[in-house]
Amino acid sequence: MAPVALSIEGVSKTFRLPHQQYSTLKERALHPFRSTEYDELHAVEDISIDIATGEFFGIVGRNGSGKSTLLKCIAGIYGVDKGRISVAGRLSPFIELGVGFNMDLTARDNVIINAIMLGLTRKQANERFDDVIAFAELEEFIDLKLKNYSSGMLVRLAFATSIQVEAEILLIDEVLAVGDAAFQQKCFEEFFRLKREGRTIVFVSHDMYSVERFCHRAMLMERGRMVEIGEPRSIGRAYHKLNFGHLPHEAPTEELASSGTVIAEAWFQDASGERVTSASQDERLSMCFEVRIAEDLTDPVFAATLRTELGHTIIVARSDQHGQRSGSFKAGETVIARFDLPNWLTSSRYAMTPSLAREGTGEDALALVEDMASILIHGDASGGILELPIDVKIERA
Repeated sequence: MAPVALSIEGVSKTFRLPHQQYSTLKERALHPFRSTEYDELHAVEDISIDIATGEFFGIVGRNGSGKSTLLKCIAGIYGVDKGRISVAGRLSPFIELGVGFNMDLTARDNVIINAIMLGLTRKQANERFDDVIAFAELEEFIDLKLKNYSSGMLVRLAFATSIQVEAEILLIDEVLAVGDAAFQQKCFEEFFRLKREGRTIVFVSHDMYSVERFCHRAMLMERGRMVEIGEPRSIGRAYHKLNFGHLPHEAPTEELASSGTVIAEAWFQDASGERVTSASQDERLSMCFEVRIAEDLTDPVFAATLRTELGHTIIVARSDQHGQRSGSFKAGETVIARFDLPNWLTSSRYAMTPSLAREGTGEDALALVEDMASILIHGDASGGILELPIDVKIERA
């Protein structure tokens, strides 16, 4: 076991929100006896985790769940009301990039000043200046004042400056939320470098793909509390369930593997029965999958879930909808499930998760393969999730 780099024990943080706020001395003088009442916001409640040296640890949760507050408590920006935080090593926060920049100074001046504030010596700051500018791709704008920079240029400069700090522990809060695709890829490559070097990284993000890509473990927070901690993929599923609804069939991987029932393949079909990987709007589609059944079953529940690339559940199709029955099947049989539907999907890529469960609520799963088949829908995009056939009438009142 690697030694603990960051230990968080029973940490809680509460903010007091006053009902009546005084903005001037005059108001306070005119109402000296007015009582001040507060609401309490429990931003972080009783969080305990140990993060090992060299671990890439993810923290996910919806807006307002307490992720960033916890990160600021670790960084020492906020004091904690209860509990204790122990840090073994030098710590560098990537929390509010560029917050210390002076807009009236040039990039050259700001890089040197911020590098020194982050712990480098003046000599080190000057030696690494060219690397910072090269990473940020701002060679043509060195002597331009920052007030003339775009928001993307500011983030690139701030990130490029921050990664020069040779800290053992890095706190990263949504640094990829801003910036173009090319810069985000450079950030990904930098994260891989830091991971290979064995740095300890605490990574806050809404992007489950990034969390699964980088993190060894992850934690899900909701309303300031820890909901679940574990392997990133399972935390990603829990996060999507919290936000977008859950898959109709779910079971531990071990149970699925031991059932013997296998989903052999899954695919999409067009109206003519041809298998397709892309389709135009308004064409009818079918979600299909083949199951090899390992035991005798009566009225099992076949299901197909369609989700967006971000994990939004769009369609959950089940064989037991409207009281229907699927029939009886013998062990060794191969069965094809087919769900026909009108294609009202907006332009995007979608993934299908096929599953099979025993008769009942659908919770006793026999087989499930997440995102087993995908399809690209092309056509006009209105900005919504579905392109429903809508009749429009506009009349004078």
